[in-house]
Amino acid sequence: MSGHSKWSTIKHKKAAIDAKRGAAFTRIAREIAMAARAGMSGDPAMNFRLRLMMDKAKAANMPGENVDRAIKKGLGTGNDGATLEEITYEGYGPGGAAILLLTMTDNRNRTAAEVRSTFSKAGGNLGELGSVAWNFEPKAVIAIDDIDDDRAEEIELAAIDAGADDFKLEDGTLEILGPPSSLQPIMECVKEQGLQPANATVTMLPKTLLELDVSHAGQTMRLIDRIEELDDVQEVFTNADFPEAALDEYGA
Repeated sequence: MSGHSKWSTIKHKKAAIDAKRGAAFTRIAREIAMAARAGMSGDPAMNFRLRLMMDKAKAANMPGENVDRAIKKGLGTGNDGATLEEITYEGYGPGGAAILLLTMTDNRNRTAAEVRSTFSKAGGNLGELGSVAWNFEPKAVIAIDDIDDDRAEEIELAAIDAGADDFKLEDGTLEILGPPSSLQPIMECVKEQGLQPANATVTMLPKTLLELDVSHAGQTMRLIDRIEELDDVQEVFTNADFPEAALDEYGA
């Protein structure tokens, strides 16, 4: 398995832990608002992105009134006058690994200052627009937990017909990958197999990886953690290939 695959699995496991934190509600609410706005609908039956976010909210035990408020905010019918916008930042971590982060904010000046300061304090550098984005491509990723090899093979064969083009099985978690347009058909395929995905999203995967030494790998992982702690940051992606020794030390 590549360093990215291992890190991806760690991030998946961390997401299950983060979902228990109160801060997760704020991030999910932003995603719901943006999904409602992008799809111009608060009806999950008519807005697939919103349906995914509502499933995520349910998995995190987010109160229904929070979900309703986020939908109204996204549609502009709520009492909150703040307007959210999606902003992408690009930079480099210690050792030169590319880092791409997605934010949702109602104050771009505040967010830019916080992101820049976090990179600087952790030994990284914030780059210009387009400096690292070229090395990432959007991919649908559907994760299924507690899968053995035989069951994974059955699911993979079915998912290929739904548009899947790659698979990763590690520590009992099967990741199904495909183009962004395949997210909904693969989700439906998985559910037809009698399974409920642990996670389903469109993410950004690196086209090439940069192998880091143990020291730079540890510094980069700590930088990513600090970035993820920022209130306005939704997701963080990297092309860092982390050595096993660094991952073990990190606590994978």
